[in-house]
Amino acid sequence: MPLSDRLRAVFVEALELGGEVDVENLRYREIEQWDSLGHMTLVAAIEEEFDVQLDTEQVIEMSSFTVALDMLAGMGVRA
Repeated sequence: MPLSDRLRAVFVEALELGGEVDVENLRYREIEQWDSLGHMTLVAAIEEEFDVQLDTEQVIEMSSFTVALDMLAGMGVRA
């Protein structure tokens, strides 16, 4: 499964999204589910799924699906 598909699944599960949300274009605080609590839930889910540890700067900078995908790729995470 491609990295983007795995990450999309994490976003959908962690933020309890339905099919109506365009995950690829999703940005922090753009929807009710991705508030500060949702953000920490998402961070924890990403760390668990991809076996990574995000530092404080990365947590703060993770403002969209695309940023999260680029961040994981930059950390050497592969599909």
